[in-house]
Amino acid sequence: MQIVILDGYCVNPGDVDWSPLKAFGTVSVYDRTHPDMVAQRLRGAQIAFVNKVRLNRDVLFGARQLKYIGVLATGYDVVDLAAARERGITVTNVPAYGTEAVAQHTIALLLALCQHVEHHAALVQKGAWTAQPDFSWFEIAPVLLHGKTFGVLGCGRIGSRVAKIADALGMRVIGTNPTERAGFPGKYVPLETLLKESDVISLHCPAKADTVGLFRKETIEKMKDGAILLNTARGSLVSETDVRDALQSGKLGGYGADVVSEEPIRLRNPLLGAPNCLITSHYAWTPKPMRQRIIDVSAENLAAYLSGRPINVVS
Repeated sequence: MQIVILDGYCVNPGDVDWSPLKAFGTVSVYDRTHPDMVAQRLRGAQIAFVNKVRLNRDVLFGARQLKYIGVLATGYDVVDLAAARERGITVTNVPAYGTEAVAQHTIALLLALCQHVEHHAALVQKGAWTAQPDFSWFEIAPVLLHGKTFGVLGCGRIGSRVAKIADALGMRVIGTNPTERAGFPGKYVPLETLLKESDVISLHCPAKADTVGLFRKETIEKMKDGAILLNTARGSLVSETDVRDALQSGKLGGYGADVVSEEPIRLRNPLLGAPNCLITSHYAWTPKPMRQRIIDVSAENLAAYLSGRPINVVS
């Protein structure tokens, strides 16, 4: 059986193990695949795994031997599912592999914006504290989170996990979700209430017609003055120009994100250079155990498909 991994580098730059997948056949692993090379590399393959390589209608109808696609991620919008169904190609994903990691990163962004640890640690190394007459010194006062309101938009696995950490910090937790889900450690409220009452809003919803561009000027104006916005979901949920303007005016007290609208980030991105803005390089999901879990679950998905009892099927 011929198995192709079209863009394996981000999942495995060499520190985790592909062998669970190699047990099923001959595996060709490509670090990256340019769109022009996708059709060629799929030629003759029965099984394909992708992370961010797009498999459009033309590609799927051209890959005549292809029977199965495993997405090495939770999101599966890189695959034209309608075309896959027409072709009879089974598509699976890896749900919930990175809940703990993304939740940890979300709170790390919040603490970085509020505590300024790295800023002060760098000043200490440069001798700034040594030059002070007092035992305690700071350049930027930290923000106390205890007693403040933490709002979650999207109360699924990750949103609920983040909410539990915020609750442990002594924050009041509220959330907005299409349906009320068990296990969320706060009060469900309408979006208007979430905007009005939250000192921090954390985004954990998918990019859909009703959420893309949701946080724009009109929405941000309904938030508390000086509120912090966190985004470890999708860059397209916010208008980056409007977020920059709100940071510059002080309407937003901070923006912490692990995602942007176009990745890798472009030099023209309006958030570059914005005040009180922390952007990391979409790596919240990448602790080694999470990436090995992606491979292990992908192997379980493939084994289930080959046994005639597929799991984690999205199409």
